[in-house]
Amino acid sequence: MREAVHYLPIATSLLALVFAMVLGRRYRERGGTHLAWWCIGMVVYAAGTITESITTLAGWSEPVFKAWYISGALLGGAPLAQGTAYLLLSRRTATRLAIAVGTVVVIAAIAVILSPIRGELVEPHRLSGRVFGWPWVRGFSPFINLYAVILLVGGAMLSAWRYRRRREARHRFLGNVAIAIGGILPGIGGTFTRFGHVEVLYVTELIGLVVIWVGYRLNTRSPGEKAVAGMPSREYLVGSPSRSGESQ
Repeated sequence: MREAVHYLPIATSLLALVFAMVLGRRYRERGGTHLAWWCIGMVVYAAGTITESITTLAGWSEPVFKAWYISGALLGGAPLAQGTAYLLLSRRTATRLAIAVGTVVVIAAIAVILSPIRGELVEPHRLSGRVFGWPWVRGFSPFINLYAVILLVGGAMLSAWRYRRRREARHRFLGNVAIAIGGILPGIGGTFTRFGHVEVLYVTELIGLVVIWVGYRLNTRSPGEKAVAGMPSREYLVGSPSRSGESQ
């Protein structure tokens, strides 16, 4: 049975697509591999919530479900994490990480596509990874999500700590705190999804995205100001919508 909360992904999808356009415009204006990855990451975020919207409006289907799992549990935070890697690490190290994580994602995605589905566990308008006929498929996401958490949420928290005593960068401290909180929220929702409460995920996805965007705006509110010595530039956006607690 559909409830009002099941329609939240529609709003989240629209918001994520607009945010992706904002990041894409900033990439065209300024360049930077990290911005390209962040834009891709927001598009992937939107793809995940679009599959949720389709499930709410049209009902459960295997292709949409598997697209949801790949875009959410496997890719929910990885592209944004990769953008942060290119911002904070050397290009060589970031590229090596991209190859390593990308290889795991490809293998996991193939397993998701090939896995049979336990039809007796399917619910008409709700999504859950427990329907996989190969339960071990869900074992890939913790590795990928750990990578995302370390770089996205961890990077935001580290930056907030570094900016905490700089009055001229108070907005960046607050911005990174917001991004860290926003990045954690969808992960909490993903944990609830593992236990069959996908509605919590829908709420935390939307709130998390809004909080992340607020953090991004705080970090970029003064385009003309100089970067604080020793700190990342005003392009900094480390928080992300990793949507997995396991994930799903």
